[in-house]
Amino acid sequence: MKNEINILLVEDETNFGAVMKNYLEISDFKVKLCINGKIGLEEFKNDNYDLCILDVMMPEMDGFTLAKEIKTINSDIPIIFLTAKSLKEDIIQGYRLGADDYITKPFDSELLIYKIHAILSRQKGSTKQNKLTSFKIGKFSFDSNLRILTINNKEEKLSPKESELLKLLTQNLNQILPRENALKAIWGDDNFYTTRSMDVYITKLRKYLKADPNLSIENIHGSGFRLLELNTPFN
Repeated sequence: MKNEINILLVEDETNFGAVMKNYLEISDFKVKLCINGKIGLEEFKNDNYDLCILDVMMPEMDGFTLAKEIKTINSDIPIIFLTAKSLKEDIIQGYRLGADDYITKPFDSELLIYKIHAILSRQKGSTKQNKLTSFKIGKFSFDSNLRILTINNKEEKLSPKESELLKLLTQNLNQILPRENALKAIWGDDNFYTTRSMDVYITKLRKYLKADPNLSIENIHGSGFRLLELNTPFN
C-alpha cells in the first residue's frame, strides 16, 4: 500500500535532501524531511516512524547524537546513516549506536531502496521472534514467559533480568549481541553501573549453562557477548 512505511529523513543539504525525499516518495514511502538533528528529534517525538535515515554531519545536533536520543525513545527503530566520510572509526561508531546500515555518499538511490526493504523485512521477522516464549538451547528447554530453564527434568527458576538476558542471547544464538543493545533493552541505560550488573548476570547464566558442555557464553572484547552452541554454523 502506498505510503504505508513512514520514514524520517534528516539531511542538512537541502537540495540533496529534497531529491532523496522525492525519490523515496516515488518508491511509495511516506517521508518527513528535516534540515538538522534538533528538528529531527522533535519530529520523531511527535510522530510514529518505521525507519530513520540520518546524515552524520549536521548543525545543531549531529547524526550520532540524534541516533542516541532516538534510541532512548524507541530502541527498536531501524537507522541508516548517511555520510561523506568513510573512516573505519566512524563506521564502527555508527554500528555501535545500533545502526542497521551505513551508506557513504555518493550512492545509488536504487540500492538504498533495496536496503530499506531488507532492513524492514528483518525488523518484521525480529518482531515475530520477540513473541516466542519457548526455546530449545542445546540440551536445555527455556520458557522465557515462566522464566524456567530445564535440563534432564531439572528446573532452574531464573530472575526477571536473567530471563530477559538469556532470551536476547538465544535470539542471537551464535551471533554477537552488542553490549549496548542488551543494556538499553533490559536496564534502559548503558552506564558503568548497569554494565557491571550485566556482567554479574552473564556469570550467573554461565553457571546455569555449564550442564551442557556444548554451550558457552563468549565475551567478544569491545563488542558484547555471544551464546555459542557447538556444531551449529555461525557467522
